[in-house]
Amino acid sequence: MNIAIDRIYENKEASDNIRILVDRLWPRGISKEDAHLDFWHKQWAPSDDLRKKFHENKISWDEFSKNYKTELNENKHHILSDLEDLDKRKSLTLLYGYKDKTQNHAVLLKEFLDNL
Repeated sequence: MNIAIDRIYENKEASDNIRILVDRLWPRGISKEDAHLDFWHKQWAPSDDLRKKFHENKISWDEFSKNYKTELNENKHHILSDLEDLDKRKSLTLLYGYKDKTQNHAVLLKEFLDNL
């Protein structure tokens, strides 16, 4: 399955891809209609505690990455179960709201999914 990541604020158009919001919180200023989502998998996002520590600059990117990868591995069974429901012929787009395009959890999640 081909997997892409995109900021939900930049591309709100419907597509042939399966669009999954992977943030724990709903992005501000986006209506459910405009999001054109197929799924919202909050459980794929970092835990609230980890997310808050990173966004408040209490932990580094490296520490966040390490901890989030641990959470993903602990959640692997649930993620695999969610993936079973997807049409494998379609591309998957992981949507996130964070401003940084290179240091965000969706980058790490894509890497995790690519290696399943």
